[in-house]
Amino acid sequence: MDTYIVSVAKQGLYLVLILSAPPVITALVVGLTVSIIQATTQVQEQTLTFVPKLVCIILVLALLGQVGFALLIEYASSLLGSFSDYIG
Repeated sequence: MDTYIVSVAKQGLYLVLILSAPPVITALVVGLTVSIIQATTQVQEQTLTFVPKLVCIILVLALLGQVGFALLIEYASSLLGSFSDYIG
């Protein structure tokens, strides 16, 4: 039973890592790019990075949302499918 709980937790954390990596990496790259452009042009506006990050993250979620949702459904169905083995 303990190995089952550890296995489920491990799979869940791995899934969170896989699902959150593309938006986080996109925000990092876009933020760094906008910051470099701000530094070279000497435009120091704090709100300027927000809109490009938001647009890029929405695009990444729109493009990869179906794949991420399929992974989430697969994890949930495997979790609920093997749940009956451990009740009792």
